[in-house]
Amino acid sequence: MRLLKQTVFYVVALLWIAAPVAGQALPTATPQQVGLSAEGLERVGPVVQKFIDDEQVAGAVTIVARRGKVAQFEAYGMMDIDTKKPMQKDTIFRIYSMSKPITSVAVMMLYEEGKLKLDDPASKFLPELKGLKVAEDPGADEITKVAPKREMTVRDLLRHTSGLTYGLFGNTAVDKLYRQAGVAGRGDGNLQEFVEKLGKIPLVYQPGAKWNYSVSTDVLGRLVEVVSGRPFDKFLAERIFRPLGMEDTGFYVPADKLDRFATNYGPKLTGGLTVRDAPATSRFAKAPKFFSGGGGLVSTAADYMRFCLMLSGKGQFAGKRLLKTETVELMTRNHLPKEVMPIAFGPAKRLGVGFGLGFSVRVRQTVWESASRVGEYGWGGAASTHFWISPRDELVVVALTQYMPFSDRVERAVKPVVYEAIVEGK
Repeated sequence: MRLLKQTVFYVVALLWIAAPVAGQALPTATPQQVGLSAEGLERVGPVVQKFIDDEQVAGAVTIVARRGKVAQFEAYGMMDIDTKKPMQKDTIFRIYSMSKPITSVAVMMLYEEGKLKLDDPASKFLPELKGLKVAEDPGADEITKVAPKREMTVRDLLRHTSGLTYGLFGNTAVDKLYRQAGVAGRGDGNLQEFVEKLGKIPLVYQPGAKWNYSVSTDVLGRLVEVVSGRPFDKFLAERIFRPLGMEDTGFYVPADKLDRFATNYGPKLTGGLTVRDAPATSRFAKAPKFFSGGGGLVSTAADYMRFCLMLSGKGQFAGKRLLKTETVELMTRNHLPKEVMPIAFGPAKRLGVGFGLGFSVRVRQTVWESASRVGEYGWGGAASTHFWISPRDELVVVALTQYMPFSDRVERAVKPVVYEAIVEGK
């Protein structure tokens, strides 16, 4: 009887997963068909629900695929607490820095076409960056400029060793110049104007000398425009979103989709959650002038899973090939020299983690996030969105919430549960 009930449950679940959601159908399988434990995957729900019950997040969506097929897809909690609006599978999320892998794929498409090389100087395409000086001592109050030992390259921009910064996470003299120039985190003009402003500010580090999370990927957005001759948003729509069927991914939420746009929350001083960004008044509710390849996209769990399945499929999904197998393999291996590792945000070092061309890459097992697998790659977004792909396990996971400042607690809690659910091909 128990087996019959479980079988019925997963038949219903499969029909629900496979049902068109905003035009997005995904390849599906029962957990057993792809070597996963149904009972193991059922543990994901209670893990996520605890964060909701503890008022640490309002809601979430998780989606798990193995061997190219979705075996788990669930929505939990609320997309808006005040109106008691439940989270839906087609809810639209601010994915912020999960935009970076998409931009990186766009760059590598141009690389495959022979329009650029990884070790080309960025100034070959963006002359505004020619002759950039470097701050001799990033921690000094006064900037002493010195000549760069070499120019930043396209590879540097992809792996965050360009010498650029964000202007948000530090208080160096260079960070202050970013804030004064209006290029901290994002621009207030278009991509060309953004790069022109950056060309007047010294680099915080020598190119190649340090991994430093930065506006590098926004610069890549402008590079795509110059090299392709197409506006960045149009290039993404025509070359990535449309072929993959990512119908709800873009730089803003159209008016007819605002009812599916989740509220973004943050912590309340007295405990619980408070609204950080409401859909109706969000900057994402109107088309922007600045197309941030580093953090400007919105998407759904299903859309982003399609993108991830293209990556896990070595550049191909649903009969559409975006990249060659060898290009995906190139992107998803570590490109950081030993002396630059591990990557770090301030004092928080991600031990055993390097960086590829658009993703973090696990190169060895360490105490930091011990549930991760060697070879696993992925990234997150400022509103606590996450994805990871384990080629060894043929596994893809997307876990989306809307909470700022960034927290990886849901990812850390869900990751070991999903890995423990693998019962075949460990």
